[in-house]
Formats: sequence, C-alpha cells, structure tokens
Amino acid sequence: MKKLLTLSALACSALAPIAASAAEEVNVYSYRQPFLVEPMFNEFTKDTGIKVNVKFAKKGLAEALAQEGEYSPADVILTVDISRLSELTSKDLVQPVESDILEKNIPAQYQDDKNEWFALTTRTRSVYSSRDRVGKLGDDFTYADLAKPEFKGKICTRSGKHPYNVSLVSSIIAHHGEAEAKAWLEGVKANLARKPQGNDRAQVKAIHEGLCDVSLGNSYYLGKMVNDENQQAWADAVYINFPNQNAEGTHVNISGMAMAKYSPNRDNAQKLMEFLAGDQAQSMYAEVNYEYPVKEGVERSELVASWGDFKADTISLDEIAEHHATAIRLLDEVKFDL
Repeated sequence: MKKLLTLSALACSALAPIAASAAEEVNVYSYRQPFLVEPMFNEFTKDTGIKVNVKFAKKGLAEALAQEGEYSPADVILTVDISRLSELTSKDLVQPVESDILEKNIPAQYQDDKNEWFALTTRTRSVYSSRDRVGKLGDDFTYADLAKPEFKGKICTRSGKHPYNVSLVSSIIAHHGEAEAKAWLEGVKANLARKPQGNDRAQVKAIHEGLCDVSLGNSYYLGKMVNDENQQAWADAVYINFPNQNAEGTHVNISGMAMAKYSPNRDNAQKLMEFLAGDQAQSMYAEVNYEYPVKEGVERSELVASWGDFKADTISLDEIAEHHATAIRLLDEVKFDL
C-alpha cells in the first residue's frame, strides 16, 4: 500500500513515473528527444522482444529519481552533458554496471571510472564564424582568442550557466587554473554583442542577421540547421570551427546513460545499454542527430564528415566535472549573464 501511495503522489509531478513493469520490459527516463531515441528502442524491441517504456523530460530527472527512491520504476537514464551525469552519481541515484561489451565499445575517456555512467555520443563545443565578415578560423585559433580586443562587440552566446558552457569553463579551469578562467570570462563578457540569451541555434541566427560575427555552439546544431528549411540560411551564413587544434584540442562533451540505483529490471536494462553502445544504435545516433559515435569504427554521417577532422581534448570528463561548482561561482562573480 505504501508503494502504491508513493507512486500515486508522484503522478502529479512534472515527470510522472512509469507503471511497474512486467518481466520483459525496461523503463527509461530520458532528456533525449523522442525522434532520436524511439527508432533505436523499436529496433531493440524487435531484436530482443523487450518492450521499452519511456518518460521524456526537459528537466527534473534527478529530482524525480530522488523523490521516488526505492519505489522508482526507472531502469535506464539517458541524458546529455557530463554535468548531468555527474549529478546523478553525486546524488547516489545510479549503480555501477559491469559489462564486457560496454568496456570494449566505449573508450575509457568516455566512461566513469566506477562504471556508473557511459557515454553514447560526443559533440564539440565549437565556434561558429560569419562566412562574409570573418571567414574560416585557422588551426591556431583558440578559445582564449575570444577574449581578445578584436572581438569587441562581436560575440553571441547562450547563458554562461547553461550546462554546455559550464562544462567549457570547467575545462578551461582544469587546463589553465581558476585565475586564468576568470580573466577569460571577463574578456568574453566585454566582447559580447548582446546579453546572453536563447539557445545555440539562436546565436547562429544572430550571425546571419548581422548582430554578431562569432558564437559558441555545439557541433550537431549545424546538422539540424542544414536540414531545416526554415534555418538553412542560418547554417549557410557560418563556418564551423574547432578551436585549440595547436593546443590541448577542442572541448568535447557527451550524451550518456546510467542505470538507475533501484532498477527493477536490471538484466533488461543492461541489455538496452549494451545495445545502445553497439554498431546499429551508434550509427543511428550519427545519422539522426549529427553526433560523433563513441564506438570506434562506426562511421560519422556524411554531413558531419564534411566538417573535417579535428583533435579532441583528451582530458578526463570526471576531472571537468570536478570544476563545475567553481565554474558557476566564477560566472556569478563576473556577472556573465547580466
């Protein structure tokens, strides 16, 4: 009775729980959009006979899992950004998964050292530049250059406290220290063309409209804009650039997965996680969302391949996550979003 009352109370929350599952089911809580993951789940069900139940959310996954506790029906959590995966581990909401398949398919850099989370795809935190007013930035271009006087009034970005930017700042702290990261934030803030706002695609739109000349943005958004007739002109107005090619490499973040701490269908959950790390699902990620597969040997989409090769930063994502709190504090100190 206590379990039923708890689940009933949670049904009114933003992320209402999935009903208790049967023997051949697996329950997923996901920040990833339906169009991306549902085709993979359909293939998984076709291959295994295991039904996938999904709850999609834009926020509140960690809070929902904590509230549900041992009565949670969640088996697998799908999310983006190392900060959100780190939040799950720090709040003790996930459990380790020992799997030879995951160990083999996912490079060590892109999995937790305690096997509590695993990356599925990577994406770069790139710099977009106006084709007409700036041109292609060279391999010697760095993130540090965004703080130089020549970019005064020319930079657009979303909120500095968005997880994508927090992780970038965290990586700068990891490589160069807190003082240098703060000075960089002050320099970039001084060079902004407008107050941070919108999403990554909104910054490319602003370049198209002449409001700014360069912006920070995740790589896969270019693919989305190219294939959206309403946004293709935005994509045509920019080059995608991979900073730090002659330094530590371009900052890379991930989408990833973890097994919920109280997973009621643990075996099925592990099968799904192993499927998502396999060739078929990795190829689907590459083609549908223009991300980089983590499994070696899986081809990038033709469009993504056309952007060229780049050197990725190899710093541990766990190390980046350790600096998130400091990054947020620095963003507050320089009043980046104000």
